[in-house]
Amino acid sequence: MSTLYSDAHPAGETIKTDAVIIGAGPCGLFTVFEMGLLDMKCHLIDILDRPGGQCAELYPEKPIYDIPAYPEISGQELTDRLMEQIAPFKPVFHLQQMVEGLEKTNEGLWRLKTDIGTVFECKVVIIAAGGGSFMPKKPPIPGIEAYEGQSVFYAVRKMDQFRDKKLAIVGGGDSALDWTLNLQPLAKSLTLIHRRDDFRAAPDSVGKMRGLVSEGQMGFHAGQVKELKGENGQLSAIVIEHADKTRSEIECDCLLPFFGLTMKLGPIANFGLNLHENLIPVDTEKFETSEPGIFAVGDINWYPGKLKLILSGFHEAALMARQAFRYIYPDAKLKFEYTTSSSSLQEKLDVTESKEQKRA
Repeated sequence: MSTLYSDAHPAGETIKTDAVIIGAGPCGLFTVFEMGLLDMKCHLIDILDRPGGQCAELYPEKPIYDIPAYPEISGQELTDRLMEQIAPFKPVFHLQQMVEGLEKTNEGLWRLKTDIGTVFECKVVIIAAGGGSFMPKKPPIPGIEAYEGQSVFYAVRKMDQFRDKKLAIVGGGDSALDWTLNLQPLAKSLTLIHRRDDFRAAPDSVGKMRGLVSEGQMGFHAGQVKELKGENGQLSAIVIEHADKTRSEIECDCLLPFFGLTMKLGPIANFGLNLHENLIPVDTEKFETSEPGIFAVGDINWYPGKLKLILSGFHEAALMARQAFRYIYPDAKLKFEYTTSSSSLQEKLDVTESKEQKRA
C-alpha cells in the first residue's frame, strides 16, 4: 500500500483544509483523485483503522468482478491501487474517528468535530460514508468480548491467519458459506454451525459445503453456540446446544461468527440534511445535498435510478469535484483537461518518462 499520510497537527489545533471527506472507502479514495486533479487538498475521516471501507474490512480477499479494466480484483487490491493512485496528492487520514458535529462558521466555512475532539474547517464537505458506520452483529454468547480480536473474529482480513487452526464458523448466509469454502482447505479442522439445517446462501455454495461434510472434510452442527471455553482470550472449545436441547462440545482455536452487519447512519442523521429512507438525496448534476457546499457520493446518497455500485460512485465523484472547485476557487476559471494529453495534470501525477519505462 502507498504511504499513509497521518494527522500531524498538535492536539487542540483546528485543521484548515479545502475539503473534508467523511469515509475512506473506494468512493472516498477516488474522490481524493478527482479533487487533486483540480488542486484541492483533502483530509479523510473514517471510523475504521485503515482505508478501504467495507472492501478492506469485510472482504479484503474476496474477488470483485465489475471494476473497469479488472476482470477480477480483491477488495484489498482495489484499495491498494486507489491508494497508489492518490499518493501524489498526499491526502491526510484521520482514522478510528467519527464526525459527531457539523456547523457553519461566521466566515462561511464548515466546521467539523470528531468524537476524539479533532476539529476541521473547510469550504466543502463530501460524505462518502457508504451505508454509514457499520458494526458486526454479535451473537449473544456470555463473555464473548474477552475473546474478540484474539480468537473471535467478525471479519477475515488475512486468510493465512487461520492456517492450521481448528475453526468454527457460525451463520447461514453467504458470508458464512463463502468463508467456510475458502478457509476449509487451510484449516486443521472446520465446523460450520447454524441454528437450523436450512441456509440463506447461494445454492451452489450450500451444495459444495454439504459435499465436504459428506466426504468427512468438515463438520456441521444444527444448533447454537451457548458457551465459550478458554483462558486469557484464547479459545480451547465451544459448547453447542442442539434443537433437542442436548449439548455437545467441540475443540476450537478460532470462532468466526457471521451474523451480518448493523448499518447506522449515526451522527450524519443530525447534519440537517433532508434524508430519504436514511439516505442523502442529491442532484445528478453536482451530487450536492440540500446544503450548499455539502456533497454525497457512493452508497450513502440517493437519486432516481441510483445504482449502488463502486463504479457509480466513481462517476459521481468526478462530477462532484467540478462543483466543489467553484466553492474553493470562486474566482478561478474551471478548465476541462484530459490526463492523457495535459502536461500539467501529468506533472501533478508525477507521470514521467522514466516512471513509464520502469513500469514497462
